[in-house]
Amino acid sequence: MGLALYTLGGYVGFMKTETKSAATKRLARIEGQVRGIAKMVEDDRYCIDILVQIKAVSAALKKVEGELLKDHADHCVTTAMANDDLAAREEKVAELIDLLMKR
Repeated sequence: MGLALYTLGGYVGFMKTETKSAATKRLARIEGQVRGIAKMVEDDRYCIDILVQIKAVSAALKKVEGELLKDHADHCVTTAMANDDLAAREEKVAELIDLLMKR
């Protein structure tokens, strides 16, 4: 399932500036961590040390995911729920359920 064209600019606007800034910074740090992990693998570092770093990256991504989910709920979902359009409300709920069901 790809990105629908109607989602390219967000549903009712764009991500909050502070959320975007924080996510961008975190993702840059995560990118550096991933490069570091690749170097550890190339250098034949101890497996547990590599796995610890992978867990750290995974936790950092979960943090970004949570912040983006909160931002989405705060403006996209809230706006849809306040809307009289039942189909729009159902769509937002279905999107969240689909997202949360992915592993």
